[in-house]
Amino acid sequence: MHAINIKGLKKTYNGTKALKGINMEIAEGEFFGLLGPNGAGKTTTINILTGLVRKDEGETMIFNRDTVNDYRFTRKQVGIAAQEFTQDWFFPLDKLLLFQAGYYGINKKDATDLVESLLERLGLQDKRNARIRQLSGGMKRRFQIAKALVHDPKILILDEPTAGVDVELRHELWEYFSDLHKEGKTILLTTHYIEEAELLCDKVAIIDSGKVISKGSPKELIGKDSVSGITVFLSEVFDDSENVLNSFTYNKEDKRLHFTTQNPENDMPKIISLLSSAGAHIQRIETDKASLEDVFLNLTGKGIN
Repeated sequence: MHAINIKGLKKTYNGTKALKGINMEIAEGEFFGLLGPNGAGKTTTINILTGLVRKDEGETMIFNRDTVNDYRFTRKQVGIAAQEFTQDWFFPLDKLLLFQAGYYGINKKDATDLVESLLERLGLQDKRNARIRQLSGGMKRRFQIAKALVHDPKILILDEPTAGVDVELRHELWEYFSDLHKEGKTILLTTHYIEEAELLCDKVAIIDSGKVISKGSPKELIGKDSVSGITVFLSEVFDDSENVLNSFTYNKEDKRLHFTTQNPENDMPKIISLLSSAGAHIQRIETDKASLEDVFLNLTGKGIN
């Protein structure tokens, strides 16, 4: 059975076509990644699926039930850890989670047990009496995940769940998501950390300009692509890369520049020359076989940030 089934999904905002006929199937128990540059349509797709935005055309199904006609059923099946925080800032965390469980009709005893379990698993026990405004960015992310899971949904949607957190917490969350997957949760992940999708996901869909342009397992997508990667590590952030490197396809992340190329032997000297002439200080350079990041860059011609 498909946990999520999307057919012909279209949405237009003020004359701009945000979605141009999205088709996507996610099997029950699957860990599915949705990748795309900013403005590709990822958030619009999720918002329609969860009832926050109305679609113009198409079908969105949760366990073969329509998300519009059977919204009471479908919303109980889904928990979403959103990027934005829309919580009441004046109540402590444990009370907010209990309120959330009550919204889904969970009795007080079961809700209390669920909340205690989530506070422990996500390392929030010491913060149970804190208010959201008192939390660090990483703790806020943990709370959003706890809130998404408090009614024990079959489907978990993670919208950029590790954005802005430190490396240690990111790896802790990856381990937790893997555990949830092993327990049978269906997980839909959007992320701009391509390593995250490659590590965690059974399948991914790459979306650009409102359309799915490729989908399959990370291994399948990488196997289709004949490109290679060149990664340049700089000693400091280089702000003029867009002007200097506009003839190359690359992704920029702080002091790291990752290039996708079909001819690394030819392109590497050009890249080094351009960067050096522009005053960039190169620490080291690595070349490697195609990764999911290379596939993404080759298909979209854009960075994912």
